[in-house]
Parts: sequence; C-alpha cells; structure tokens
Amino acid sequence: MEFLIIAVVVLLAVGLFRYYRQRNYLKVLTEDQFREGYRKAQLIDVREPQEFERGHILGARNIPVSQMRQRLVEMRKDKPVYLYCQSGTRSARAAQLLHKKGYQDIYHLKGGFKKWTGKIKTKN
Repeated sequence: MEFLIIAVVVLLAVGLFRYYRQRNYLKVLTEDQFREGYRKAQLIDVREPQEFERGHILGARNIPVSQMRQRLVEMRKDKPVYLYCQSGTRSARAAQLLHKKGYQDIYHLKGGFKKWTGKIKTKN
C-alpha cells in the first residue's frame, strides 16, 4: 500500500512538472485568439492525413506529429507556429518536439479541431 501511495505521488509530481515546464514555451489560445493570429503564422494540423482530409481549418498544412521530426525542414523557426489536432493532446506533443528543436513562438488551439467553429475545408 505504501508503494502505491509513493507511486501516485511521483506520477503527480512528474505531471505537474511537465505542465509547468510546458507553460513556458507553449501558449494555449482560445478560438478567438487563434483566429487573430493564425493567418500571419504557420498553421499546422498535426493529425493524420485521413483525419485532415475529413476536414481541417482553412489554410492549414498537414504535418502529422508522427512525421514531424522528419519534416522539420518544412517549418520556419522565424515565424510563429500555430498547431492544432483533434483535442489538443497531439499538438502539445508536437510543441514539445518543436521546442526541443529551437522553435520559440509556439501556440496551440484550446480544445482542438473538435471545438473549432470557423471555416473548414474538406476533400471532395
């Protein structure tokens, strides 16, 4: 029982540490804040291609988080990066990778694509 309590405390501490560290480099934006800036930035949808084809924010490029490491050359470090996925989990993971690779201006959409109410494009 004591081991279980220690394990839970350690997991919570690690989670809190990651959360606070992530807040230093990843800015979470509401949909309105996201709309204000994404046209002047690199808008990246980090979902898989089949998800992207079913619908994505108008103007977004699809660079799945699973391919991001190999496709970093397609992204500029001198421009803000606006990320989104379906719910926010994968875009946070992508932001962590970008941060480690030297990207500074990283934003992601709170709630992800499923909360987006703006214009979308679908593949016909």
